[in-house]
Amino acid sequence: MFFPKPLLVLLLVLVSRLSASAAPLAKPVAPIQRIDPTFWWVGMKNPKLQLLVHGPDLATSRVSLTSYPGVTLDGFQRLESPNYLLVNLTISPSAQPGNLQLTFIGKQKSTYAYELRARTTPGDKSKVQGISSADFVYLLMPDRFANGDPGNDVVKGNRAPGVARDSMYARHGGDLRGIEQHFDYLKELGVTAIWPTPVVDNNMPKAGYHGYALTDYYAVDPHYGTNEDYVRFVQRAHQQGLKVVHDVVLNHIGSFNYLWLDQPAKDWFHQWPTFTRGNYRNGTVNDPHASSLDRRLFSTTMFDTTMPDPAQENPLMATYLIQNFLWWVEYTGVDGYRVDTYTYSDPTFLMNWGKAILDEYPQLGMFGETWMQEAEGVAQQAFWTRNVFPPVNGFKSNLPGAIDFILRQALLESLTKPAGFAEGVAKLYYAVQGDWMYEDASRNLIFLDNHDVDRVFSVLGEDVRKQKMALAWLLTERGIPQLYYGTEVLMKNFSRPDGLLREDFPGGFPGDARNAFTAAGRTPAQQDVHEFVRRLAQYRKSHPVLHTGQLTHFVPEDGVYTYFRHDQQGHSVLVMLNCGAAAKTVQLSRFAERLKGYTAAQDVLTEAIVPDLRTATVPAYSALIWELR
Repeated sequence: MFFPKPLLVLLLVLVSRLSASAAPLAKPVAPIQRIDPTFWWVGMKNPKLQLLVHGPDLATSRVSLTSYPGVTLDGFQRLESPNYLLVNLTISPSAQPGNLQLTFIGKQKSTYAYELRARTTPGDKSKVQGISSADFVYLLMPDRFANGDPGNDVVKGNRAPGVARDSMYARHGGDLRGIEQHFDYLKELGVTAIWPTPVVDNNMPKAGYHGYALTDYYAVDPHYGTNEDYVRFVQRAHQQGLKVVHDVVLNHIGSFNYLWLDQPAKDWFHQWPTFTRGNYRNGTVNDPHASSLDRRLFSTTMFDTTMPDPAQENPLMATYLIQNFLWWVEYTGVDGYRVDTYTYSDPTFLMNWGKAILDEYPQLGMFGETWMQEAEGVAQQAFWTRNVFPPVNGFKSNLPGAIDFILRQALLESLTKPAGFAEGVAKLYYAVQGDWMYEDASRNLIFLDNHDVDRVFSVLGEDVRKQKMALAWLLTERGIPQLYYGTEVLMKNFSRPDGLLREDFPGGFPGDARNAFTAAGRTPAQQDVHEFVRRLAQYRKSHPVLHTGQLTHFVPEDGVYTYFRHDQQGHSVLVMLNCGAAAKTVQLSRFAERLKGYTAAQDVLTEAIVPDLRTATVPAYSALIWELR
């Protein structure tokens, strides 16, 4: 075919341009998939920052930092996986907020703007307020408390994307907004601090609702909301006079965590040839006769089949974890940390982690899960907190307080077994007597039940008298009282076989048949117990003698345990627990040393005036609480 020359030239130009547009593009710049920590702050006490950079084939890259005043690049480190680099920085006190320009040059080139923020916690007194014995902590499972945003019930791409309220192992739809919508309920009850089970991402195919198999250290679970939602949740709680306890897991992760699926190096996790379940024996850590095998079986095994165990003795993994838990405090301003499975972590790591957290945030409240059986005793529990003991095998705990399982077991035995010289209510006396082993037992969290143990109402045979007596003890004993959601409205059931101790709070979900958040939605018995908690918690809130007053107790007699909370300003509260099935009349002359100077009392629960301090009559399975005058 013949083309005139001008037209031929035009066609050649067009073909050339079309060919160019169809030619393969230059190889795309290698993406940096993520950097942990996701951002950081200037002005932290430790100027060192370790960045874990993740992306395909990063290991061959060199790293450079565009000049940034006050920030130096100390070097970078390749790991076993080709998809990671560690970048080490020093951020001097003179550094200002802004974006660091990091350049990665290898087979490909990539740049990343890493954000340095200005700190807010040092100057904002509403943040990191701490948790103390003045608080009343309400433990709840976000998924099971209230659904405030149905829009996040289904998360596309999640391994368990939807909800199924008829399954105890599926998600039910509760979220942060649902909790926030019931701040008024909690405040009216006398609560001062909220402890949600972990809110971080648990993208697991089964049972991710509980929060203890985290799959992303730096993200809130999308079924609950976004990271920004959580920051706002903490801010709004503070505005309402409520503190927030952040539940953290040091010991294990979920098996779908990206660090496990693409491990930076094999030595970042404890590896056994096949799945090996631990022995759950924390006593092997300080047992002078323990075998090395038993110690390894306690602290270097997977917590469960889907919960890998970070190797915290690896300094790189240790730094990763320490930075993460500093990050959450600075980012959100939470007031305390509850530390899950505290005893299972590497002892040296625990000391370093605790020191790093408390050096930066000395006011942060911290209590750890130190789950003890009765046979292990107070001494073993105290070993895991600040105590009077010398170091053992180089370990000296710096954890401020324990979750007091020993005291809980003693209280329940007081209400379920006959009194004897060392049985029944005597167990409670001896558990409190062991307080000499703690640096400060008032920092311990005391409780009746939680998300892992049978609900107290069921343990007590659904006896409302015993339930109220246990609650009276909880709100007058030394320590930080914690209430499990629904205990105030007689929620019941056992952990086995079907996990019903984690049922939904009635009224927190659309379509619920009744609403226990309101008096109209409670049975008479539920309303009675709810009012009991509200009245006593509000009294405790306004009477510091029950927060910081000294505890003086007397050896139990005839099934009655008597103790006083008193201070140097002359405030004094008398508590009598009758753990027997018959009413008891007690001669008060036995307590003359604590009654000296007082001539009358007022019953805290009934507000009746008690004009005579010679005797006290306590009904069966009940508590008497008098404010001395």
